[in-house]
Amino acid sequence: MNRRDFSRAAAGVAGLSFAGSSRAQKALPLPLIRAQEDRVFRVTVCLRPFRAQGPRIEAEKVGEKVVVHNYGHGGSGWSLSWGSSSMAVKKALAIPDAGRNIAVIGCGAMGLTSALLLQRAGCRVTIYAKERPPEVRSSRATGSWTPDSRIALTSAAPATFAAQWEEMARTSLAMYQSYLGLPGNPVEWTDRYMLSDVPAAELLAKRHEADPIGFAQYQNRIADAMPKGIELAPGSHPFPTKFVRRNSSMTFNVAAYSKQLLTEFQLGGGKLEAAEFRSPADLQPLSEKVVIDATGYGARALWKDESIVPVRGQIAWLIPQPEVDYGLTFGNFNVLGRRDGIVVQANEQGEATGWKDDNETPDKGEAERAVQALAALYSKISLR
Repeated sequence: MNRRDFSRAAAGVAGLSFAGSSRAQKALPLPLIRAQEDRVFRVTVCLRPFRAQGPRIEAEKVGEKVVVHNYGHGGSGWSLSWGSSSMAVKKALAIPDAGRNIAVIGCGAMGLTSALLLQRAGCRVTIYAKERPPEVRSSRATGSWTPDSRIALTSAAPATFAAQWEEMARTSLAMYQSYLGLPGNPVEWTDRYMLSDVPAAELLAKRHEADPIGFAQYQNRIADAMPKGIELAPGSHPFPTKFVRRNSSMTFNVAAYSKQLLTEFQLGGGKLEAAEFRSPADLQPLSEKVVIDATGYGARALWKDESIVPVRGQIAWLIPQPEVDYGLTFGNFNVLGRRDGIVVQANEQGEATGWKDDNETPDKGEAERAVQALAALYSKISLR
């Protein structure tokens, strides 16, 4: 990286001003992220399946089958998976003469959780999917608890959706507690630091006001169930900004978590079969009468569902550092230390980043700028 590129990256940290390093020297140490371009071991792109009215969770008669749809969760797939799948499974089990053999199509977050909930209800389940982890789009997710990330539009969501969202979020949150502390740390709580030159509440308010899309925000509905964040006093942290807010949130170590779910499914007698569905007619040869459709962004093509809007998201992956167990938000950049890599994202257009962009080709320049911005931030602080 030459000096001009580094200067440009530094400017990309959204104009944050930096305090003196002497104050940072007195703060509790945090492990340093080695933000170097030669430590990027892959770049991945995921298309979030966004629907303005919220996820599609409903039953539909398709030929001789009854299909229960469970897709369209935007950037909240992993976060809402247990709650949304619980709703879909209830609909599937309520179908007259459904039998105990039920199919699931899709092997991502919704597919795996739907299949496991069906098993726990006593069903025999087969997952039909063209891809499985780590090839599915769900495996390219950021891995953070974001239950209302690009989940709906305030202007389009029905009046009943806020309560439905809350039920999904609380159900998922309760289920995730049973995955804490397992080997491989599939789910764990880690700290997040929000860095800015204005108080966190003001920063969030400005972001929401400047949101050109109008994404719905529901986190306040579950504030009682989440850890309370705190503003860190000057000198109590090593970061070079006027304001730092620390909070704790769940991290999904997606590689270990997906493996955990797949193993649990197979140990419970579940079957995985390779299959590709190009049209609804392709479902008819399946032996199962009831099908849960958990195809995510793939539902746009399969069901010709134009209500699904792609929201592109790219991750630059830095080599894992086991000691880095925290996340950062600064300017338009997000960082999260996971067991399977350090996630670095650049939201260069703010909330509109990736909107209606269906390009799944990694952008090397975007990845470089994200890592350069992180390096620029760390050049101003003293972590040990």
